[in-house]
Amino acid sequence: MSALSRRNFLALSGSAAATVLSGRLTTSGDAAMGPADKFDLVIKGGDVLDPSQSLRGRRDIGIRWGVIEAIEPEIPAARALKTIDAAGKLVTPGLIDLHCHVYPYGSAIGIPADELVQFQGTTTVVSAGDAGVNNLAALRRYIVAQSRTRIYAFVHIANNGLSAFPVAELYNIDNAQVEACAMALAENPDFLIGVKVRMSENVIFKHGIEPLKRGIKACEMCGWPARMMVHIGGVETGQLMSDILDLLRPGDVLTHAYSGAPNLAGAFTNIVQDGKLLPAALAAKQRGVIFDVGHGGGSFDFTVAEVAIPGGCTPDTISSDIHVFSGNTPGVPFLPNVMSKFMAMGYSLEQVVTMTTTAPAGIINRAPKIGTLQIGAPGDVAIMELVEGPVTFVDTRNNKRDGKAYLRPLQTVINGVPFGRPYQSPFAVR
Repeated sequence: MSALSRRNFLALSGSAAATVLSGRLTTSGDAAMGPADKFDLVIKGGDVLDPSQSLRGRRDIGIRWGVIEAIEPEIPAARALKTIDAAGKLVTPGLIDLHCHVYPYGSAIGIPADELVQFQGTTTVVSAGDAGVNNLAALRRYIVAQSRTRIYAFVHIANNGLSAFPVAELYNIDNAQVEACAMALAENPDFLIGVKVRMSENVIFKHGIEPLKRGIKACEMCGWPARMMVHIGGVETGQLMSDILDLLRPGDVLTHAYSGAPNLAGAFTNIVQDGKLLPAALAAKQRGVIFDVGHGGGSFDFTVAEVAIPGGCTPDTISSDIHVFSGNTPGVPFLPNVMSKFMAMGYSLEQVVTMTTTAPAGIINRAPKIGTLQIGAPGDVAIMELVEGPVTFVDTRNNKRDGKAYLRPLQTVINGVPFGRPYQSPFAVR
């Protein structure tokens, strides 16, 4: 193991790490198979949808040593050591959840990432500020390194992260230590995406724009292009919402973009105010700020989205904001269900899969070929059923919308190994 640093080893996962240790690097030059070689797993007959290759159609997927080795119209059954029959089912790259909470024991709201797999079809997730500087090392050592699901993170600008939830982490602005946060970023560029800050009034009290300024400063000090993920919903004033939007840089992530949550006084101060889209929101979108759904238990409002999206603030990524509380709310924010809501709003299947595979993969940009089924990519696959028929969706403010279909996760494959519930025992989310 002398040629592989501990940090690089932790950046890998499951059978992908075993592949490197065995001396076989997963590059295109050594992916060729002999005619007598067998695939460890073949996923047969599925309706493959891979936006990264503009691919849609019936294909067989062959996986060997944790890596995708073939996508062909037909792979003979004799060449498979194990087979999953995906005939009539939708097969996509493993889904990527850009905003969830997967730090059990270290955060008051975390769910083990591996326990989410059967309900979400996720093979890669991002911890959205669960850890701050003080408990980031434990997240990496005890959670990330021991999970089959690939985990990245935004570090919270507050040193304690969400460990004190529901106590607000930024009522005391001294918790936001810029230099310490910048050092954490500098030491973990392979694992961290950037800095998370929650800008709701019930989190930052009367500190205005200062928490966001500190987060941006930490990003700029760390030595690499770290991003901000900025949580909105219930911002103190309408003007502060515009100030937040004006400060965001191209590539920063606005999460809970379509929140309709009010502030402490009951006023609606999000990107849609008095039924109109804020000019600052459109300006942010046009200069490259990423709009992320971050549904959660209180952060997605159909009526906000129905104004913002036609106004030009379309979503770039769909994420769940799943945690121990939101997972039990009427909005059912498991990722396939959130994708289904956007299909009910007029988005195509191809678009919602893009927003949960190639789009978040580009934001993470830490591992080669995640969010894709290209040859040489990790063997991460989500198998789902597109269930057609009348269905009613509920947002986090009890608004209802009718749809014509929904996605039901059936089986997930992580690094070439089936994971979660068996294919024959699906979990339906409606």
